[in-house]
Amino acid sequence: MSKKDRENDAFNLSFLDVITCGFGAIILLLMIARPGDITILETSDLSLNGVVRELQTQLFEIRGETKILNRDLNAKHEQISVWDEKVARLRSELKYTKTRYEDVTEDSSVEAIITGELELALQSLTEEMQRLLAQKGDINTSLVGGIPVDSEYIIFIIDTSGSMVNANWEKMINQLIATLDVYPQVKGIQIMSDMGSYLFSQYRRKWVPDTPGRRRAIISTLRSWRTFSNSSPVEGITQAIRSFYDPNKKISIYIFGDEFAGEGSVKEVIKVVDRINPKDADGKTKIRIHAVGFPIPPTAPQHFQITSRRFATLMRELTHKNGGTFVALN
Repeated sequence: MSKKDRENDAFNLSFLDVITCGFGAIILLLMIARPGDITILETSDLSLNGVVRELQTQLFEIRGETKILNRDLNAKHEQISVWDEKVARLRSELKYTKTRYEDVTEDSSVEAIITGELELALQSLTEEMQRLLAQKGDINTSLVGGIPVDSEYIIFIIDTSGSMVNANWEKMINQLIATLDVYPQVKGIQIMSDMGSYLFSQYRRKWVPDTPGRRRAIISTLRSWRTFSNSSPVEGITQAIRSFYDPNKKISIYIFGDEFAGEGSVKEVIKVVDRINPKDADGKTKIRIHAVGFPIPPTAPQHFQITSRRFATLMRELTHKNGGTFVALN
């Protein structure tokens, strides 16, 4: 072998040694650096199930608060509606009064006549009037519009017949509002039909608590209340007295109606009420009975005119004998 061939062989062997050592080193490194377990940098103390339950609880609480707020909002809307009606009624009365005043003041002759009538009235103070003025200290100051307002419990008996619903229902509600305004606070209220049905069945034979919210509910429910009626208040009166009579309570009954179409006579009704609402040693009944008569349209058939007059006759006698007052509306 020549010297040149030997030099080439030596170079080739050295190169292979280097390559082999390099591969061996790589394999050795891979064997030393074995993949181990993944290191957990941070663990969570919260459970996803717990987070979901907490969010559901917050959702239920928000829904409950929403229902309460909606209920309060509806109550406010009802209160606003009642006050809007009062404002509209008062504005109408104010407008009418202003018109009357302007009509009078524009005509000087009318004003002179009114002035003359006032002077004549002042001059006509008789001895009888003076005697009545001397008894001023004995006047019962618990009267409003001639109606005693000393009762602690109030029962409204309302005629729900077609003639009342079609012609006088809104007038009836306004009259009821005006009556309640006279009693700022009582211990109990009850609303019944002339047949003895209750406006709130859950308060059957029980007193409805007197609160501003309950008064609003009464007016709101009355607007759509429809129940059978035979155009006679006798059933409602007798049931109210028998259900709520209490010698230890001051109770007033207010009858709102326009007809008495019952088969019994006025005397028979008076006799029944006298028996179930007896008078005490002072001659006073424990339950006062007041009545408000609503008008029948002049164009109504003749039998309505007759039943309307019967109602007025019955109410005048009934209120007179039971310490109350009868008011007939035009």
